[in-house]
Amino acid sequence: MRLLWNGAEVAVTLGVVLLLLVAHQLWWTNRQARAAAERKVDALEEEWGRSDGAGGAGGGGGGGAEPRPGGPGRSEGGGGSGPRDAAPGSGGRVHAPTQSDRPPPHWDQAYAVLRIPRIGIRVPVAEGVSKGGVLNKGYVGHYPRTAQPGQGGNFALAGHRNTHGEPFRYINRLRNGDEVRVETKEAVYTYVVDKALARTSAHDGGVIRDVPRSDVRKGYGYSRAGYYITLTTCTPEYTSKYRLVVWGKLRAMRPR
Repeated sequence: MRLLWNGAEVAVTLGVVLLLLVAHQLWWTNRQARAAAERKVDALEEEWGRSDGAGGAGGGGGGGAEPRPGGPGRSEGGGGSGPRDAAPGSGGRVHAPTQSDRPPPHWDQAYAVLRIPRIGIRVPVAEGVSKGGVLNKGYVGHYPRTAQPGQGGNFALAGHRNTHGEPFRYINRLRNGDEVRVETKEAVYTYVVDKALARTSAHDGGVIRDVPRSDVRKGYGYSRAGYYITLTTCTPEYTSKYRLVVWGKLRAMRPR
């Protein structure tokens, strides 16, 4: 009888410990990561505001211009030059600032803000996709060797679907035409959701190439160079077996 009682106590203790671990993963890590990510966004916006006030990249002016294909990153359907904005009061067109105008971000450095109004995302973007340095902080990570915001090619991002802030939990709810905005110190880039892939292999590297196209699910992706954004996360929820992918195209940009 005593042995049974001791066994029951051990089982209850183990159950409580497991429940605490689950609560930590599903609730506490989310709370911590979200709070830290929000603080980082606030810090970036404050830093950019100070820079603008000191005569930096500020400017405002009218709305963004339609991206025009050109160079090695030609978008679908023609020649010309890359995304541009009209210079206020100039009547002409000038090159808009892009990430190529500044040194590349340091590893794990947060350098942009991703906003997706449809699903309420406001999260930092950091260089790299390491768990400890980026994703587990509640940030979205930029895949190395993919394009930077506004550049021709594919600006590819990864984020957690569950735990640690889970910024990409609801990207499956995005629909064609939804806006995805990327804000940097220099400019605001507006992409528009264009395609999605509900499930593919975790090793499907084609989805983040310059011209994103699945190597596993034939017919998903693009066939011509352009200005793309790719959002990737794990699927189904609470697993990491497959990947969910959402793609968009650059529609407009404006200097900050």
